[in-house]
Amino acid sequence: MRVRKNFIFDKETAEHLEELAKRDGKTQTQVVKDLIEEEYQIISKEEKLRAFRSIVGSMPDAFVGKSIQSIKASMDV
Repeated sequence: MRVRKNFIFDKETAEHLEELAKRDGKTQTQVVKDLIEEEYQIISKEEKLRAFRSIVGSMPDAFVGKSIQSIKASMDV
């Protein structure tokens, strides 16, 4: 499903968008889409890292001095 969005850019930003599209052989829509997805991936990774740190932070010494093998051995796998 596609959704139409309209953006208003200042002249310089519009020119930059045109240049990026021409340089990469993409449509302006594709340039904007790619940049949004790149930023979204960064945000997604940051959120996952925050969640991981909060889990690890709640048990600060849980993995200290343990090898991957000993952690796996203690799991019900």
